[in-house]
Amino acid sequence: MSHNTYTSKDMMRLHLLVVIWGFTAILGKLISIPSVEVVFYRTLFAAIGLYFILLYRKIDWYVPRKYLIRILGIGVLMAAHWIFFFAAARVSTVSICLAGMATTSLWTSFIEPILLKRRIYKHEVFLGLIIIFGLYVIFRFEFNHALGLTFGIISALLAATFSVLNSKISKQFNHKVITFYEMIGASISITLFFPIYSNLIMKEPLQLTLSTNDFLWLILLAGVCTVYAYSEWVELMKRMSAFTSNLVVNLEPVYGIVLAVIIFGDSEKMAPGFYLGTAIILFSVTIYPFLNRQLKRRKIPN
Repeated sequence: MSHNTYTSKDMMRLHLLVVIWGFTAILGKLISIPSVEVVFYRTLFAAIGLYFILLYRKIDWYVPRKYLIRILGIGVLMAAHWIFFFAAARVSTVSICLAGMATTSLWTSFIEPILLKRRIYKHEVFLGLIIIFGLYVIFRFEFNHALGLTFGIISALLAATFSVLNSKISKQFNHKVITFYEMIGASISITLFFPIYSNLIMKEPLQLTLSTNDFLWLILLAGVCTVYAYSEWVELMKRMSAFTSNLVVNLEPVYGIVLAVIIFGDSEKMAPGFYLGTAIILFSVTIYPFLNRQLKRRKIPN
């Protein structure tokens, strides 16, 4: 099953969304409360915002129960992805977090064939091996940030999974309705997770009190980076495969690292090996369309 019927305008929109997502790790670092609480407020505020948008635009939000359960389940995966994403930036740096996220297309190249029941393409596996080599280079030079990079990679695995699942369901319902229920699923799952998180993992009370700055950053995170960017991405998934989308999302480290160095300065500057490894990972973004074109032109089975 393939739905790569996107236009150049769609691709430009996706790049804009990736720039916005590159800013989310920075927002996660600017907000003072822990990552689990950040994701709770992000998804709760986004769900409330989408509720009023659906009411105002009179969009029918009915979804049959069997699909509703699936969409809420995708929301749970998304919550876990964002928790690991923000935790990666907290325990290391924004740059390390984003480097881990650049493995999303590697995971997608394996998950998409399994969930969509299509064959594994050799050139996608080849690109995955390039990404593994890039990660090896980063680990060699930035081993003191191993935990942050590991969290980033787990976040990428979760992102790959829910993006493939979204590509299956995105054609069936309005993209804002899908995002609305996913945000509800995410915020409910975090609420249920709070007792375990507070009592067994952190062993300290939840930090749910917001400063004025935290509230404003969270509104920006929920409004622009979630309600707008995420629902637009779900809409684009009607025409793009998860692998194509996630290859472009691999550019998130480039945009995010540049923004992080501008905002945070020296604390975000890494060893040369980090940039070499990241460049190797991002090489896959530029080589994939070329390989796809060549293989189609020659009609060689891939």
